[in-house]
Amino acid sequence: MSWRGCPRAGRLDCGGAVPERESEIRVYAIVRSGGRQHKVAVGDIVEVDKISTAKVGDTVELSTLLVVDGDAVTSDPWVLAGIKVQAEVVDHHKGVKIDILRYKNKTGYRRRQGHRQQYTAIKVTEIPAAAK
Repeated sequence: MSWRGCPRAGRLDCGGAVPERESEIRVYAIVRSGGRQHKVAVGDIVEVDKISTAKVGDTVELSTLLVVDGDAVTSDPWVLAGIKVQAEVVDHHKGVKIDILRYKNKTGYRRRQGHRQQYTAIKVTEIPAAAK
C-alpha cells in the first residue's frame, strides 16, 4: 500500500482516507516565459520576468510545454502548438535587491554592485483543453 496523500505521512496504511483536495480533478500546465518554466493553474498569480510590451490589464499568451487534465497528460508538441495559456497582466514591479561583492585578499581590490530584477505579475485566466 502507498502512503502517498496520507495525512499521517510515513505510515504505510492510511486506513483508506484520501484528502478531499486529491480527489478533485486538477487542471494545470507547464508554460515557458522568459527562458523559465512555470507550473500554473487557473486563478494562479505568477511572477515572471518583465514583459515589456504588456501594460497592466492586457492579456498575454504563454507557450505551453505540458497540460495535465486529471489523468490525461498532453505532451505532444504538435498538439501543444495550438494551445496557448491566457493570462492577464496584474502588475509590474522590482524584486529584492541582490548585493554582488568582489574582493581579493592583500591587493586592495574591492567591487560592489547591486541588482534588482524587474518582474511582471500575471494571473492565469484560461487553460484550453487539448483536442482529442
